[in-house]
Amino acid sequence: MAERMAGVNGLELCHETFGEASGRPLLLIMGLGSPMIWWDEQFCENLAAQGFYVIRYDNRDTGKSTRMHGRCARST
Repeated sequence: MAERMAGVNGLELCHETFGEASGRPLLLIMGLGSPMIWWDEQFCENLAAQGFYVIRYDNRDTGKSTRMHGRCARST
């Protein structure tokens, strides 16, 4: 389980996976401003041992994911 980057709409999101890709996918979403490492590694491994393909990721502006600077434009 190595950290990888995924491009999403011009951003880079850092993520890690646990278990076999053929397992039932389980996306762990930590609250806003929280890095993926707040999902305990042993917890992720335990879920993977039960047959899940576990994905944890850093939200934008946290951990190793893209950080935005300034204000974002809002569409109306």
